[in-house]
Amino acid sequence: MFCPKCKCLLYPKDGKLFCRKCGAEHDPSGAPRPQVIKHKSRDRELAVMDAVSGTLPTADAECPSCGHGKAYWVLRQTRAADEPETRIFRCVKCAHSWREY
Repeated sequence: MFCPKCKCLLYPKDGKLFCRKCGAEHDPSGAPRPQVIKHKSRDRELAVMDAVSGTLPTADAECPSCGHGKAYWVLRQTRAADEPETRIFRCVKCAHSWREY
């Protein structure tokens, strides 16, 4: 249902319908029972680089952790499709990972 005053969506609260914009309360008697939709957010995890398997390309990149000059790298699309890929490095020596956007 919508608020007859400001036309905003009404939310259930303590057995009545409540408008978040204008603060008006509406008694739902005689009106169809409001449908409550609950949305659970998903916790998404993205595995950026697991264990190094096979042969990955290496690049001359200085590790910020140990200062070594070689690192494995992969490209991943971590943001929207219209944005550039993220290059993810992993140090050959200490396995520290970092990103380059």
